[in-house]
Amino acid sequence: MTSFHLECSGCGDTSDAGPLAALCVACASPQLVRYSAVSRDARETLREAWSNRPRGMWRFREILPLLPGEAPVSLGEGDTPLLSLPRTGDTLDLTLLMKDEGGNPTGSFKDRGLSAAMTRAVHDGAVSFVLPSAGNAGVALAAYAARAGVSATIFIPADTPRAVFERCRAYAADVIAVDGLISDCGERARELSAETGAFDLGTLREPYRIEGKKTMGLEILEALDWRVPDAVIYPTGGGTGLIGTWKALLELAELGLIDEPTTRLYAVQSTGCAPIVSAWEAGLEAAGTWEDARTAAWGLRVPSARGDRLMLMALRASGGGAISVDDGDMRVEGRRVAAMDGVAVSIEGGATLAAAAKLRERGDLAAGETVVLFNTGNLGNYGWYTG
Repeated sequence: MTSFHLECSGCGDTSDAGPLAALCVACASPQLVRYSAVSRDARETLREAWSNRPRGMWRFREILPLLPGEAPVSLGEGDTPLLSLPRTGDTLDLTLLMKDEGGNPTGSFKDRGLSAAMTRAVHDGAVSFVLPSAGNAGVALAAYAARAGVSATIFIPADTPRAVFERCRAYAADVIAVDGLISDCGERARELSAETGAFDLGTLREPYRIEGKKTMGLEILEALDWRVPDAVIYPTGGGTGLIGTWKALLELAELGLIDEPTTRLYAVQSTGCAPIVSAWEAGLEAAGTWEDARTAAWGLRVPSARGDRLMLMALRASGGGAISVDDGDMRVEGRRVAAMDGVAVSIEGGATLAAAAKLRERGDLAAGETVVLFNTGNLGNYGWYTG
């Protein structure tokens, strides 16, 4: 039986996972889900149970926010492939693997987080939602809101590709273009939430999107027969997936399903918007706001991330780091992996290849290491390859 509570990532206060949990009431920091009812006997059989259930991320239900008798709001998300990149890896003397999230229902990793967040919020009574988005999260919210039979309003930067607006509207969501960045969209979303009571699913404003994203880490470990990779390189905007991957490693270690995690996490950002890299290089515990954010990788165009402290903490705790690459290198490496290994990636996926090359060159990655890269979205969601 699943049981969970919330713990504040800032002040450490704990609380019951009450209806429509949001930020910590004491210090306004993001809250994290903690699980407490997985018995010692159950731990010994979890791997078998997870492998024998129907595929999809919800087979990990013992460490997901789903109570007994509840059904998830699902479109079949999860169980994306962990692909070998043998030719690309040979050029760097690395064993390169790519977690390819483009096969999710709406074409990106955002489906995992929105499935989990929508599931918990709908069971807790929410009937309308609002979200600021750089693009893919908006499409995911629109789809899962339609699946759940609830309403959704999405604020998206006006210069986002038109196809994103059209896809959101195809799911009958209310989509509003905002002159500015995702931070400006966030302000509009909070205003609408205050005015109408729509539940704000913005990154880390509620605790359950992380739970969906962490299933990427669970699937990676399962695919590697529960052996941890040497390093993970994650394209970092809001950073929920980076935080979730570290959370998955810690939870599996606590359950005894893996040894203590030794995987180094690396965040990669664009040189045109690199607040986490800047904070990392300065040795700071929190990141400031990046002025005049510019990058063709609109999933990385996040000038200020609410999860900055959690990201930097995970990078340090894992012995990893942060690195920036320019848009040109993202394009070059994205085309290279497509040509060499037949894997079509988003521009953010190209960023992870560019980062791997730079990290290998400066010695952060050693010869022969196993390195997992994240391709967060389907190539068809983007137009970067024609630029």
